[in-house]
Amino acid sequence: MTHSEIREKFLKFFSAKGGPATGGEHKIVPSSSLLPTDPSVLFTTAGMQQFKPYYTGQGDALKDFGSLNTVSIQKSMRTSDIDEVGDETHLTFFEMLGNFSFGGYWKKEAIEYAYEFITKELGLKIDFVSVFEGLPSAGVPADDESEKIWKSLDSNIMVKKANIQDNFWGPTGSEGPCGPTTEIYVNPALASKSGVNGVEVWNIVFNEFFYPGSREELLSGTSSQKLKKLKVSGIDTGMGLERLAMVVQKKNNIFETDLFEPLIQLLPGEMEPRIQRIIVDHSRAAAFLISDGVVPSNKEQGYILRRLLRRIIVHSHNFGLELETIREIFGTVVGNYGKNYPELNKEKIISEFDKENDKFQKTLKSGLKELEKLSAVDSASAFKLYESFGLPYEVIKEVGGDKAEALTRFGFEQELERHREISRAGAEKKFGGHGMKADSTDSPQEGQDIEETKKKTRLHTATHVVVASLEKVLGEPLKQAGADITAERLRFDFAFLRKLTTEELQQAEKIANQIVADDLEIWFEELPLEEAFASGAHGVFAHKYPPRVNVYTIGPKTGYFSREICGGPHVSRTSEIGHIKITKEESVSGGNRRIRAIIE
Repeated sequence: MTHSEIREKFLKFFSAKGGPATGGEHKIVPSSSLLPTDPSVLFTTAGMQQFKPYYTGQGDALKDFGSLNTVSIQKSMRTSDIDEVGDETHLTFFEMLGNFSFGGYWKKEAIEYAYEFITKELGLKIDFVSVFEGLPSAGVPADDESEKIWKSLDSNIMVKKANIQDNFWGPTGSEGPCGPTTEIYVNPALASKSGVNGVEVWNIVFNEFFYPGSREELLSGTSSQKLKKLKVSGIDTGMGLERLAMVVQKKNNIFETDLFEPLIQLLPGEMEPRIQRIIVDHSRAAAFLISDGVVPSNKEQGYILRRLLRRIIVHSHNFGLELETIREIFGTVVGNYGKNYPELNKEKIISEFDKENDKFQKTLKSGLKELEKLSAVDSASAFKLYESFGLPYEVIKEVGGDKAEALTRFGFEQELERHREISRAGAEKKFGGHGMKADSTDSPQEGQDIEETKKKTRLHTATHVVVASLEKVLGEPLKQAGADITAERLRFDFAFLRKLTTEELQQAEKIANQIVADDLEIWFEELPLEEAFASGAHGVFAHKYPPRVNVYTIGPKTGYFSREICGGPHVSRTSEIGHIKITKEESVSGGNRRIRAIIE
């Protein structure tokens, strides 16, 4: 059975299940984006995330879906196991098959549906199931009901009791629905080879509680927060397509399935299997992230994408693999998944990959040579390699080999955050915000040179133009760390962990002067601070701003070039700025870069 057949069988099975007594038939709902609307999580990590409001009562499933029951195949992304990718089981990107009910049906139907699909539709033998053993201290009893339902379906089925770490699903994000689970384990082809008695393929969550904290906090057992009963209990299930395909297709690991085999075949047979798996996993994940709008950067989702792409590039470089092979892998991913995910865009994927490769190649060889010189790699030296050459942690750890044995991700991330704190504190002390130097004001004071103030005003506006131009070139918002404007030049700092290339500076300067030539209008409006940020305005150290702020926009309200919170002063049109020339780019502190420019 191919992965496409498994998909079709799953959706067809559930779309025919349900009726008036259980809230209606399951409505097929398309996958949501990998970029969640929930700000407390970086990516969509499970099928239930797009349905979270329907468990809490904030959404109306009948109104939105015409049923209390849904079924979906959700593209998902998890980064907690990124260091483990390369073995036989771990992935970053995966697909989650799930059926959901928001008060339509409960344990009996959920277990019966799962039993029928596994044993009859897929023809698999259930090795054993697990149920929650209970947690009296939290007011959650043992799930005897689920055990009875399983026994009613098959009196010989083995039922194991499991604790809160294994059989209680915590909230997704900072808070949310949660509850006990029952899990299905099947006996796979690899059992005899590896000694594995069963592989978990399906997790059925009985969402009947709400926890006002994170999953980690709940599972730690140290929180004083209490579980609260949901107004409406719900069903949330998840079954990884990759793992299910491995079992159905009787393969030894997920990389032998038809989801990965066509990608692996594009790589040289003599390449180490672990490296093959890293390349195909990361390529698949990157293709979906880019198609969902993520671009490589040094923060949040863009930072994860950059790590994935650079790991691909390093392993290709070390093996001598032509990058055209990686482009072929991207094309194959689009070919395999395009029918189910039409948003996949081959040209966009390859374009972003090529741009990141061009940026990284400029420092890659130097970074690897510097790594070779080190006798041992600790957190501090690893950070320097990252800051100076853009080498991600994974690359330093892998290429460093024995000399990087003591290096841990925790230590590296601590060092990264320490430098960010130093950078933030230093910038705040030095600048305190984005504006002109203390000896200049919004309007000429008595005795002040009017012509000097006019030039400062032009330079101040030019700062906004250069910042926005750099953002266009780098493909990400700049975290500004203050500015200093005199009558001779502009200077501003921003958080960025590598030196900008000559080509990037030239491109930014070209964009800036085109904006000057376009003679765009510059206008401002006073807005409440929250509304200002919601409108797309950027700022520096937002906590320092008053409740109402001035927002200056360069260009039209829709399709503007730049929008920033600022106290002024500004010229009224970009043509008044004059020709902009970037004169210098340099490092000023850990994680901060400085740009100097003049107007002619």
